[in-house]
Amino acid sequence: MFKGMGGVAQSPELAKRVGFTLFMLTVYRVGVQIPTPGIDTAALASFFAKAKGTLFGLFDMFSGGALENLSIFALGIMPYISASIILQLLTVAIPHLEALKKEGDSGRKKISQYTRYATVAISVVQGIGIAIGLESMTAPDGVPVVADPGWPFRLLTSITLMSGTMFIMWLGEQITERGIGNGISMIIFAGIVARMPSAIGNTFKLVSTGDMSPILLVFMLIMMCCVIGFICFMERANRRIPIHYAKRVIGRKVYGGQTAHLPLKINTSGVIPPIFASSLIMFPATIVHFIQVPWMRYVSDVLQPGGLVYELLFIGLIVFFCYFYAAITFNPVEIAENLKKNGGYIPGIRPGRKTVELIDRILTRIILIGAVYISAICVLPSILIANFNVPFYFGGTALLIVVGVAMDTMAQLESHLITRNYEGFMKGVRLKGRKDY
Repeated sequence: MFKGMGGVAQSPELAKRVGFTLFMLTVYRVGVQIPTPGIDTAALASFFAKAKGTLFGLFDMFSGGALENLSIFALGIMPYISASIILQLLTVAIPHLEALKKEGDSGRKKISQYTRYATVAISVVQGIGIAIGLESMTAPDGVPVVADPGWPFRLLTSITLMSGTMFIMWLGEQITERGIGNGISMIIFAGIVARMPSAIGNTFKLVSTGDMSPILLVFMLIMMCCVIGFICFMERANRRIPIHYAKRVIGRKVYGGQTAHLPLKINTSGVIPPIFASSLIMFPATIVHFIQVPWMRYVSDVLQPGGLVYELLFIGLIVFFCYFYAAITFNPVEIAENLKKNGGYIPGIRPGRKTVELIDRILTRIILIGAVYISAICVLPSILIANFNVPFYFGGTALLIVVGVAMDTMAQLESHLITRNYEGFMKGVRLKGRKDY
């Protein structure tokens, strides 16, 4: 990895892309510090101190702390992610969207346009909801978060937050086009990683004061390395189904007769299941902050992180969403039809229904392995905090995102360096055609 990073300086085009990416991420982090007008930031910080384990905490993690400060980027990129997931789900249910998806690049551009429109709508609705919620918030000492509530404040907040989300979306598109890595993923990555220095500082402070033993710190470091290595292995793991292509004779040429593989990832659904599961479990705790209902308070207390009911429900929802998301995004029937059209077949399996059954059976088994893997990583923070008194949140959705984005970015860097090396091999070489003899 370090050798590859050293090669960045030797490639001007790649160095330019890396510099542009860092500049865009710096712009994003500066915007996180700009507060929305009309907010008492001190009272808001006091409110968020007691709002951990709610949807506010989840959204604040993805926004890199922008929601806690209620900056102009408070909504983060979550409205865009929600719009993308909604459009992806609707593609299965609406024939028009399904037809657009099959049209290729032009269809994807149209779906991307619909996603932007949906992002604006979701941002406006969430902005008004947050503004109304802020008006009812008070700090523990009774100081209201909003000094001058009313519709002027609600409209101003909604427009500000919507504009911030659209600007973040534009930043992500610019990074994807002119930088390195997927722009949206890089922005989420930057928001999560921005909190690491304070977590590291607090850990060493606990060691220096004697609240945490050095042996426990060393053990935690070793375990972190093992967990990150395990995530890297599982994110790259896949089940390869061998595919043979029959020979076809067209004129004097023979086509096909090749052997390939159909790779099925162990973690087919990525980080979508833990995000959905966390959102559902945290919903009662979020409602309690606005509606004081006794039975809702009881449900919120039962679903506290670290409890047996919370962990079992969390794991069950992760397994459910793993299968649900794979069912709407992966179609074995379509894969079997494409293989049959291209003359491909699985050795020993008849094309058609038997191929569909085999792919579906293999997919069902590997999704279970992926669900167990995601559940283990997401439950890890609760185990560490409860049993080892770890002063920071290690594991879960954030760790999956950080490791996954880092691996994808390094893969893109490597591909750029390989392209540059191939260009170097071709310098001074003249390729001859048939008429150059």
